[in-house]
Amino acid sequence: MIAGIVACRTELQIPHAVACRALDVSESWFYKHKDRPPTATVSRRVELDAAISEVFDVHDGEYGSPRVHADLIERPEFAKLSVNTVAQRMRRKGLRAKKRPVRRSLTRPDPAAPKFANLLNRHFDPPAVNVAGVVTSPRS
Repeated sequence: MIAGIVACRTELQIPHAVACRALDVSESWFYKHKDRPPTATVSRRVELDAAISEVFDVHDGEYGSPRVHADLIERPEFAKLSVNTVAQRMRRKGLRAKKRPVRRSLTRPDPAAPKFANLLNRHFDPPAVNVAGVVTSPRS
């Protein structure tokens, strides 16, 4: 919001007072926060966003939030990081993992192929060894 008010002044020559009134913010609030350094939370979020983007780009966008989180918690500064925080930050940045291609079965049974007889009739305990076996026909 502060950057927007400053941009209004520099780019559009709109006074700070007018921009503050339009955004329903007091001028004292604006001047109080204008030159203030970023808070620890904001600094940590900026650092986290940079680290998330780095991991995401290294893996060509194939990693989603669980895998990005797994990479980040190996670093000591992100040891206590939650997977939900990573997911939220990725969502805000518009980072989504690539979808895996749908695997399609290319093998289809031939409907014209001969059907083999059920010689065992579901009796899987033959009386002796090598009595029941698989009979195959030679392929042409």
